[in-house]
Amino acid sequence: MIALKSTNDINIAEITDSVKSDSCGAIDVFIGTVRNNFKGKDVAKLFFEAYEPMAISELTKIADQVKEKYQADKVSIVHALGDCLVGEIAVVIAVSTPHRKASFDGCQYAIDTLKETVPIWKKEFFEDGSHWVFSHP
Repeated sequence: MIALKSTNDINIAEITDSVKSDSCGAIDVFIGTVRNNFKGKDVAKLFFEAYEPMAISELTKIADQVKEKYQADKVSIVHALGDCLVGEIAVVIAVSTPHRKASFDGCQYAIDTLKETVPIWKKEFFEDGSHWVFSHP
């Protein structure tokens, strides 16, 4: 499952179920949530937007790379779009592999690569204003 959804439509159980495989003994799930602070300032919410066709294409590439590099059987990546309040889910990555280390490493690779290459932009909102966060090089 590769998708961009509103935070309310992200279902962790559904994403985890999508990577279950009888040939795999490990499923690792990374859940990124909205924290309440950034550099000492209280965060009210985040807003995510994306160039959706390219974002889906890049997320699919990442999933394919995880399958190749870590012998993952299945990979799901779901990222939120729109407003996300503190505590809500911004991203979920699930990876199934025959053994646990590859599953952990695959999730780490997926989130790191997502932040570097996928055209999803984040705006942070504070009590005294907002700013766009640019994580891409």
